[in-house]
Amino acid sequence: MKRLTILLLALCCAASCGRRHAPVTEHPVPALFRPAALPSSLPASERAEYLRTHYWDTFDFADTLFIARADTLHMLDAFASYVALGADSGAMADLVRRASVSRPMLDYFGMLAERVLHDPNSPLRDVERYIPVLRGKLASPWYDTLERLGPETELRLALRNRVGEQAGDFRCTLASGATTRLYDLRADYTLLFLTDPECPMCRRTTEELLASPRINELAERGTLRILTLYSGEDTTAWRRSLSHAPRGWLHACDAACTVRDEGIYDLRALPALYLLDREKRVLVKDSADPAEIEEALDRDA
Repeated sequence: MKRLTILLLALCCAASCGRRHAPVTEHPVPALFRPAALPSSLPASERAEYLRTHYWDTFDFADTLFIARADTLHMLDAFASYVALGADSGAMADLVRRASVSRPMLDYFGMLAERVLHDPNSPLRDVERYIPVLRGKLASPWYDTLERLGPETELRLALRNRVGEQAGDFRCTLASGATTRLYDLRADYTLLFLTDPECPMCRRTTEELLASPRINELAERGTLRILTLYSGEDTTAWRRSLSHAPRGWLHACDAACTVRDEGIYDLRALPALYLLDREKRVLVKDSADPAEIEEALDRDA
């Protein structure tokens, strides 16, 4: 994103240099946020906790003029740094409470949180830490009934299939034409792989799963069952994709699109991996990283 910004700035400069008599327009210097400074006497072991607690102390949440002049890329980086410090759900709830002083401020911090914690392409994507943001929006007085529909829908999806809770069950049609339910699968672990035949990232994730010695060992022993599920309307494309689908996995489609339409799982971003235990409790939720699946299997062994 930074490289793209620099490129756009360079193009703008080149274009302006080509107009010798173009009027010069002065632009205000973007406002920059600086997190609270660390006390020089603070031991290294206490620095991360201090920053988590005092990171936003220098930010004036009443100053809506600041966010009008703010360098948003810089603020996204600052927000991401705060998240990377280990700010938990409680810290996010407190931050949203402080930002709720006005509609513009809550909108702005909601945007930062959405980009960092909810965007499918964010490496810091974390639904659990995004839940307090949605709850904070719904608790604020700034939004009317219509404006609450989006956060309400997102919160409903976020609260489903949480780690430690039972996964949502569904009926699906296997490649053989037989129908089954998720809960009919009997194994110590089930890996639910929500996918799409037209999704390049899904194909890449398939390759990474096939390259994992740990996952393949458990799958070959029958300890781990892998179920791929397509919950879209183009079942013809899905059936074509079965010719090069991994053998030994179960491949299914949701021809009625029940999973999608009833929001049993969040299909906004694919691929999505859910690791379930024997009782279909969620061990890993909505991941796109097979390494995370391996780590969870090792922890639970």
